[in-house]
Amino acid sequence: MHKPVSVLFLCTGNSCRSIMAEALLSHHGGESFIANSAGSFPTGEVHSKSLQTLEQKGVNGDGYRSKSWDEFIDKKIDIVITVCDSAAGESCPIFPGKPLKAHWGVPDPAKFTGSEQDIAAEFLTVCNVLERRIKALTEMDIENADDNYVQKTLREISEIM
Repeated sequence: MHKPVSVLFLCTGNSCRSIMAEALLSHHGGESFIANSAGSFPTGEVHSKSLQTLEQKGVNGDGYRSKSWDEFIDKKIDIVITVCDSAAGESCPIFPGKPLKAHWGVPDPAKFTGSEQDIAAEFLTVCNVLERRIKALTEMDIENADDNYVQKTLREISEIM
């Protein structure tokens, strides 16, 4: 039996994108992955629309919480993935240590304005992009790949929309 790959999704507030990514990897990754999320400046609560979107997709959103990346400083993390949208001028956290790193930037659906229906659609769009990327991650043979291959593939996955 192989050791599960520990993945930490980082964002600034840890209330929307990183939470959805954590839940999606927990859902799709089975026993091959340990999914976590955190923020450099956590909001302290999970955005209700994140949980509603996960539920709509049949993904369990119970038990997730907004937390600081400080909780993971001393833990073994294999891959750190930032999901902030640096194209929008957001500052993404940088995690110390030697994990493989990737940036899978997506827009912050919590900042979207419009009708309730428009906002729900934006959350779903972001969640769907994250889900496609996470499915690609779970299809990788990480256990038998070298770090260069994994790093290259993580970059390629970031282009999936």
